[in-house]
Amino acid sequence: MEKLNIPLLSTICKTAAPPGFEQPLRQFVESEVSALVDECFTDALGNLYAVRKGKGAGPKKKIMVAAHLDEIGFIVHIEDGGFLRFHTLGGFDPKTLSSQRVIVHGKKDIVGVMGSKPIHLMSAAERGKSLSIKDYFIDTGMSKEELEQYVSVGDPISRERELIEMGNCVNSKSLDNRLAVYILLECLRELKDEQLDYDVYGVFTVQEEVGLRGARVAAHNINPDFGLGLDITIAFDVPGAQAHEKITALGEGTAIKIMDGSSICDYRMVQFMKETANAAKIPWQPEILTGGGSDTGGLQLYGKSGAITGAISIPCRHVHQTVEMAHKEDIYQSIQLLKQCLLNIPKYNWSFR
Repeated sequence: MEKLNIPLLSTICKTAAPPGFEQPLRQFVESEVSALVDECFTDALGNLYAVRKGKGAGPKKKIMVAAHLDEIGFIVHIEDGGFLRFHTLGGFDPKTLSSQRVIVHGKKDIVGVMGSKPIHLMSAAERGKSLSIKDYFIDTGMSKEELEQYVSVGDPISRERELIEMGNCVNSKSLDNRLAVYILLECLRELKDEQLDYDVYGVFTVQEEVGLRGARVAAHNINPDFGLGLDITIAFDVPGAQAHEKITALGEGTAIKIMDGSSICDYRMVQFMKETANAAKIPWQPEILTGGGSDTGGLQLYGKSGAITGAISIPCRHVHQTVEMAHKEDIYQSIQLLKQCLLNIPKYNWSFR
């Protein structure tokens, strides 16, 4: 029996949500999660909060789990004939753009292709240089007059790719961070009939790819006692990689974050997560991400008193490229670790020691 709901994951990956334009995915996630929790609401920035209240009366400690909705994308910058110039939303490696299809979300969705100067017309000096974002344009196949009927400066652009299964892996655009969105949804589904001792705030955040903006606002609103980030991490377990470059490897289990560019995880939370994984026989690997940050940094710092914070990371190859890849078993074990953490946080000794 398939452990994962692949059609659900596929829909989540396919639904466009560049930073600042997350509403289509937010609406879909809300339709899925509302029956699984006690309360759903959205703040002014666009974060979606899915709240499970703990049992009993009176105030309780709060656990915030953050999974960002947004994906790296683009925004229409200027029209040039029947072509578009664009600005990036999030971090892009320019070499991943050549000849890739994108979708311009104007008055109607329009497919375009990333174009650049043909190699046949490049000088010897140009051939030896890497392309920059400014060297690309989007070809829509339309005339200027036709394009102007549907597209305006400021319209968002997403990449055009379907999810496929490859061996024991899934391959799709935007696994960063649709895997975490899927994991949080499925964990809340598994916890639907469980009695919880603390209030759990599952927050589907916005604008992570442009500065952890949603997580900061959400942590400020909730003021959580505990924080759990959910995001992908690098799996550079490929030919030629040095041991210190790999970060994680596909198929070796979920990852427990120790640090990244935005946070040093609370040592108590790291130890709790390791003990919880071991007790539940959940395979895991340690993660020290040497470049890049995550919502973990936002939820750790932006409550009134900070939060005891850690993160579950899903190993992923080809991050921020046209398609990303993750192992099905790692995804499943990430759901299980999150579930066990939420059930067992109240039982742990959180004093400094």
